[in-house]
Amino acid sequence: MASSLTKDSVTPGTPGSEKTFFGHPRGLATLFMTEMWERFSYYGMRALLPLYLVAPGGLHLSAATATAIYSVYVSLVYLLALPGGWFADRVLGPRKTVAVAGTIIMVGHLTLALPTSGTFFAGLGLVAIGSGLLKANISTMVGHLYNGPDDPRRDGGFTLFYIGINLGAFAAPLIIGTVGESVNWHLGFALAALGMALGLVQYLLGSRHLNARSSHVPTPLSAEEKTATLRKSAMWAAVAVVFYAIVGFSGHYTLNWLLVPITVAGLIIPIMVIGRIKRDKELDRVEQSRMSAYIWFFIAAAVFWMIYDQGGSTLSIFATTSAKNSILGWNFPVSWYQSVNPVMIMALAPVFAWLWLALNRRGKEPSTAVKFASGLLLIGASFFLFLAPLAIADGGHKAAAMWLVAIYFVQTVGELTVSPVGLSVTTKMAPTKYASQMMGVWFLAVTAGDATTALLSIAGVDLNKTGIVALEAALAAIAGVAVWMYRKKVKELMGDVH
Repeated sequence: MASSLTKDSVTPGTPGSEKTFFGHPRGLATLFMTEMWERFSYYGMRALLPLYLVAPGGLHLSAATATAIYSVYVSLVYLLALPGGWFADRVLGPRKTVAVAGTIIMVGHLTLALPTSGTFFAGLGLVAIGSGLLKANISTMVGHLYNGPDDPRRDGGFTLFYIGINLGAFAAPLIIGTVGESVNWHLGFALAALGMALGLVQYLLGSRHLNARSSHVPTPLSAEEKTATLRKSAMWAAVAVVFYAIVGFSGHYTLNWLLVPITVAGLIIPIMVIGRIKRDKELDRVEQSRMSAYIWFFIAAAVFWMIYDQGGSTLSIFATTSAKNSILGWNFPVSWYQSVNPVMIMALAPVFAWLWLALNRRGKEPSTAVKFASGLLLIGASFFLFLAPLAIADGGHKAAAMWLVAIYFVQTVGELTVSPVGLSVTTKMAPTKYASQMMGVWFLAVTAGDATTALLSIAGVDLNKTGIVALEAALAAIAGVAVWMYRKKVKELMGDVH
């Protein structure tokens, strides 16, 4: 990694004399490495999660219950990104918040590593809390490295940052997945804790390269606000404890008492948050217009992630029973499918970064709306493709592994037109008042998508059935056409943001 750092041969202190990371600010290397290790821990555990939930040696749950738990967990991770952004804006600032987040994530993975089922959901909760604190703020700090929303390096910087995410995501299933599936589930979770520990150490050592804005608390809480916040938090915590104690001691508790409230919250809270920001009279006319445009991107992203995130649940569970998990006679663990997407991201992300810049120089770069429409059409196409291995399995045969690889490939191309672009446009369009929180709002689109999947699973819908898969594919295609048709209106609402 050190070889990628260059130093211009000019007098120190002059513009351009600082070390760079592939032509980007040096702080990007710190955030790149931190996110790489955090994603190593997160995706390693996530690759094991649905398999552990259905395995006879794990919790041995049904596929529908496992999908519901997986989707609720992922939904919760992204839901907590919003209070994570609020915590940075009002209490610690992004830089310190990320350090706290890394510690909580590490403890969560260590809790998952304990060989008792009683601590399993507590560990998931801790990882979700830590991930929520980290996600919005580390992306916001990437935005801080650039000279405003019009810096031409900005989209490329987020794409490089995305490579860091996928380096960790690629290695995690190969290492953590193999150990978890082949040796011991809880040892795999322990390796995830080690990965987060390495990321935390690297972050603390390299944080001096971050922009000074990352240490700033934009709107600190007053003493009165702190007291009121603590009082309200304690009250709601007490209500939850009393409620679940009554349900538990009365003998009525089932897992749905936990899953359903989180799922409903994952659908309602995004709507409430977007509505509250849109109604805020402190936003000026330009910010209001941008928020109107942002709603289009938010809905499009929710549909996209609803299908995309099933690559780790619906497709993975399908592979455990209905796919030939071998290539040229070489068998591999099911969790390895989760490395297909990140390795493709690493291969294609530099191409997309170069393509956007090249088209931008010629004045031909597609608008954000067109990029999103393309992503929706591609994610829909991936599930139309999924119909083929489903048909093979329905015929009593096992589908070839390359069918799943092809699905992940189409999803990857779609992801590159939505995810890094969405991260970038969120930082560009965020109202000043909601700096870090807007990145949390972007992640609420993932929450809404995964909460929809969880709700379907809780309702007993089999997501590996041809009719449901075809319906989801058609929904994405229709949404993509709608965004494309209204692209000029959306561009007009965005104003001077490109």
